[in-house]
Amino acid sequence: MATGALQALIFDVDGTIADTESVHLTAFNQAFEQEQLGWVWDVPLYTSLLDVSGGKERILHYWQQVDPDLVAHNPQVLKDRISRIHALKTDLYEAAVNSGAVRLRPGVLNLMDEALKAGLRLSIATTTSPVNVSSLLRHAMGEDWRLNFTAIGDASTAPLKKPHPQVYLQLLEAQRLPAGQCLAIEDSNNGLRAATAAGLATLITVNNFTAHHDFTGALRVVPDLGQVNLVQLRQWLAEVPA
Repeated sequence: MATGALQALIFDVDGTIADTESVHLTAFNQAFEQEQLGWVWDVPLYTSLLDVSGGKERILHYWQQVDPDLVAHNPQVLKDRISRIHALKTDLYEAAVNSGAVRLRPGVLNLMDEALKAGLRLSIATTTSPVNVSSLLRHAMGEDWRLNFTAIGDASTAPLKKPHPQVYLQLLEAQRLPAGQCLAIEDSNNGLRAATAAGLATLITVNNFTAHHDFTGALRVVPDLGQVNLVQLRQWLAEVPA
């Protein structure tokens, strides 16, 4: 992995920028109830389902387990139903975010501010929908939140979800920077694998849903960004073998 002066930070969203997963879980269950599916995902089940990147993909994966006949014989019906469930879930999640149910994780805004003042670029690499990204960051950073980010990759631009590196490769191309001058910030094994496959050093900030993951190969693993600054990030990146 080639290294150089740090020029950009690339942030994952769910679980990294904010503790969103419990709110996502509630929104999923509310959508299931409104659609009269009779499903209730508890925390242990949802934690295991997070191994599948993407909300629609997560629903499909679960449905394949509980009703394989529907999956096998009615693929278009299933696809349409999943799209409707996911759209409802997204609306419910957005309403929760707008009501103040989600807060940014410790140190996130401070590190972003420090990076911008130092002339670094910020970008986002996520598998969530653009609506979810916009709802969260508009509420946390204001209406002009988009001006802080050089590039954004999400489910609409990168259909191949993490651990595939597509979203990271797109962002590197968009920023015209080599991987060695960028640092990914993630919270999950899938995110780590995606970033690493794109050649990026990756800082992991664990949370309750991902603390059990294997983070072998991460640059560092920290509880949050509250005690992390640019001096440390540059030092850690400089220690990566060329």
